[in-house]
Amino acid sequence: MSEKKFVGSIEAGGTKFIVAVQDVESGEVIARDRISTENPKKTLQESAEFFKKNKVDALGIGTFGPIDISPSSRTFGYILDTPKPGWSGTNFKGFFEKELGIPVVMTTDVNASCYGEYIARGRDDSKTYFYITIGTGIGAGMVQAGEMIGLNNHPEMGHMLVKRYPGDDYEGHCPFHGANCAEGMAAGPSLEGRTGIPGEKLSRDNEVFTYVAYYVAQVLYNVYMTARPDVMVVGGSVLNEDDLVKVRKFFDEFNNNYVATPELNDLIVRPAVENNGSATLGDFELAKELLK
Repeated sequence: MSEKKFVGSIEAGGTKFIVAVQDVESGEVIARDRISTENPKKTLQESAEFFKKNKVDALGIGTFGPIDISPSSRTFGYILDTPKPGWSGTNFKGFFEKELGIPVVMTTDVNASCYGEYIARGRDDSKTYFYITIGTGIGAGMVQAGEMIGLNNHPEMGHMLVKRYPGDDYEGHCPFHGANCAEGMAAGPSLEGRTGIPGEKLSRDNEVFTYVAYYVAQVLYNVYMTARPDVMVVGGSVLNEDDLVKVRKFFDEFNNNYVATPELNDLIVRPAVENNGSATLGDFELAKELLK
């Protein structure tokens, strides 16, 4: 009888790390915890202690970035220059390889989410899957023919340039691009930046959600015209299913019947994995690849 195998996941976000363990044979998640994102030493050590108590044979990490994903690079597996205080230059992947003595795979949180959606939606290698999260920041990933795009570097589609919605005079909060990029104009902080009210306390009929839908639709349209995904998943906490009605409307207006598209209700969708669990599922599956 073969020995049981277990894989681990770290979904590393700006405010929390979600750590989890899955039984490979049954697919059951047998342990899960939430660890506050503080300084790297404290947060990484607490995460490692979780996996020492709940042993795994391989670990998948989906993290905020930017990160170095080039195997030939001196800083492969490191967090690069990030706005997250204290995290720039952290040897994320190497820490867990040394601390746990197991193989580790690391990618961006949105790549992991996109891979999770690819798994949840049937692992169809004839299709291209796109995932974007609209939260504290904006990031996106893509899986084509079962592989994540980006060899030596990962996509930074949240900083795609956008044009203003008529009447939106917000100056943007991106320290690099101001009002010119999607993250600066549509990520979570833009809601409070425009209104002075935290996004979760705003009425859903507030016009700022129309602004956000407009900028997100621009990103989706640009990506569609570049890579022609078969499904475009909009995750994160800023937009909900009702908001996607506006996103689809703006997308349709940008296209203006130029190219044929699938039914937009089927093209632009919310995640198939509940409770923002796409990244954890993706991490598990990437970790399983290390065991083969």
